[in-house]
Formats: sequence, C-alpha cells, structure tokens
Amino acid sequence: MKIMIDSDPFDPWQVLSDYQKENTNLEGQYGATAVFVGTMRDFNEGDNVAEMFLEHYPGMTDRHLENICLQATGEHQLLESLVVHRVGTIRPNDPIVLVAVWTAHRKQAFEACREIMEDLKSKAPFWKKEQLNDGQDRWVEKNTRGY
Repeated sequence: MKIMIDSDPFDPWQVLSDYQKENTNLEGQYGATAVFVGTMRDFNEGDNVAEMFLEHYPGMTDRHLENICLQATGEHQLLESLVVHRVGTIRPNDPIVLVAVWTAHRKQAFEACREIMEDLKSKAPFWKKEQLNDGQDRWVEKNTRGY
C-alpha cells in the first residue's frame, strides 16, 4: 500500500506505470487492476470555476486514506493499493486523485476501487475552496456522492 499527498502536479499514468514496475512482488499474482483518475472540472453547482485550493490536515488525512485501503484489503483481498492525491492550487483538467488496486479477480478490483474512491470523496478530511471565474471564492460544503 502506498499513500501520497502532494502539492506537485503528477501524471497519473506515469505514477501508475512506475509503481507497478517497482512492485515486482506483484508479478504473476494479480489478474485485475482497477484504476480511477479524477481531474478538476471547470464548473460546479452551475458556476464556472477558475481554480480550486485543496487543503488537508497532514497526518489525519494520511491515516484516513491508509485505513480506507486497509479496510478494502480485508474485504476484497487486495494484493496492493495506491492512492495519490493533490493538495494546493489545482486548475481545470489537472489530475487530482489516482486510486489503483491490484487483485486476483476483476470483481474484487472494481468493488475495492469504487469503495476507496467513494470513502475518499465523501469522508476523507479534505477541504475545497473554489475561485469562480467572476473572482468570488467559496468553500465547497458537500461532495457529490456516487456521481
């Protein structure tokens, strides 16, 4: 399991490729990899969004993400998991989150990836402040569950 929270932009496909190459213990072990990549869109709640500032509580956020992955490991027999999440200033089309899981079978992979992402999106301690195109700032009060 690897959790990364960073303010630097990242290429999710390169991170995924590098991680899989580093983990030679996975060779021959997995039959499925499920991946979710989330990017920032330029609209929310009917308004155009210029950028977003994403805050977190170091330590608390890392532990929450680790617990999500540990729970999914127990429930879905994950062989490995990877969660990468951006913080700081994020602009439209920037990747925000990468969730990847490796399992023996596809059903476990799909379910685990979705459960990790849903928990991360709805319960993990991240706070989002949007800057709208008209210059106004607003905090995002709730996340969209399951969309």
